[in-house]
Amino acid sequence: MLAEIVAIGDELVTGERLDTNSQWLARRMGELGVRALFHTTVGDDMEANQAVLVAASQRTDVVVITGGLGPTADDLTREAVALAFAAPLERDEQVLASIRELFRRRGREMPERNAVQADFPKSARVVPNPHGSAPGFWLEVPRPRLAACHVIALPGVPAEMKQMWEESVGPQLAALLGESRQLIRHKTLHCFGAGESDVESMLPDLIRRGRDPVVGITASRATITLRVTARGRDDSECEARIAPVVQTIRACLGSLVFGEDGERLEQVVVRQLMEQGRTLAVYDAVSSGRILQWLRDADPTGVVFVGGTLLSHAHGATGEPGASATEASEEPEAGDALRLASECRSRFGTDWGLALRVRHSTSPSADGAEEWIELALTDGITQVIESQRFAAHPDVLLPRAAKQGLDLIRRIVRPSIADATPSRVV
Repeated sequence: MLAEIVAIGDELVTGERLDTNSQWLARRMGELGVRALFHTTVGDDMEANQAVLVAASQRTDVVVITGGLGPTADDLTREAVALAFAAPLERDEQVLASIRELFRRRGREMPERNAVQADFPKSARVVPNPHGSAPGFWLEVPRPRLAACHVIALPGVPAEMKQMWEESVGPQLAALLGESRQLIRHKTLHCFGAGESDVESMLPDLIRRGRDPVVGITASRATITLRVTARGRDDSECEARIAPVVQTIRACLGSLVFGEDGERLEQVVVRQLMEQGRTLAVYDAVSSGRILQWLRDADPTGVVFVGGTLLSHAHGATGEPGASATEASEEPEAGDALRLASECRSRFGTDWGLALRVRHSTSPSADGAEEWIELALTDGITQVIESQRFAAHPDVLLPRAAKQGLDLIRRIVRPSIADATPSRVV
């Protein structure tokens, strides 16, 4: 069964408000085995509303509408549905009485304009709204040579819409699907350390269109996410189909995979350090504090992340607080970050010290001078230094730098303390 979600409102199409209802509904539908194939957003225009609804009913089996059920002149949903499907509006006196009672309980008299909220397309079933004045409705629209399309209208207020879905619409839709329905389940794997095309090339045939289970790949601020989607009669069948694909991905990508199902890199790092009973301090002269904030969010009590030092990008050239960009050496000594990491570790009294700094290079290149991120990590025994080109889209540059620091910790502290041996990697 295919679905389309239609979000209605000028505030959505103008970008004044973010449409989170459609995201939430798509997830709930997937849990029932209904695939949301289209998301449509339309403004408060009667002709546009009708055109969208007719198109949606012709290409999908379920159309869920959010918004436009209020009492004001720009709330067009009930009238648009009535006109689109030749189902004249009829007033439900019992619902009207319920709306009046709702206002009475709130110590107010119902404005007469609110009476329109008791008008529903002919033959539609009312979807109760326990905490609002805008009931929804469910209309079955006949289609030639196809089963009827289910058009479901819900209010745009998220709290009301969600309760109505959970208590009325979701259970009824599940019953409609019956035993023949197939659940849709997802598993996501998150990777860092390679680009999107590189990751895809390491997964032979897994991201081919039309395969089952489906594997999708997306990139967001240098994190690559692989999403495995399977259908089955129950959770066990879905999981059984997903598991071998996940195993293949992990075998192909190895340590590039850092987490699953929304897990963030800083959460992995904090968990690893916590399991080992180790603490961390960070010197950040690259990410403008992102790495410090992320670690604090992942460890708000400071059990693992004790603290850090934040410098601006300009000061990070030499690593000396107060130094300006013009005072920086043109060729800073490689390994300065290791000294800063060691000093940070001593200053905060932690097991590990991490430093992120920018190193300038004037070696000949097509673009002239270059910038590099120098990363260093030490616990007094293990000493690791890495350098990477500091170049990317501005929206990605600083978050990626923070993730590079976190990923260095993840890769180095993974072994148990007993396995640690003195080393120096450059």
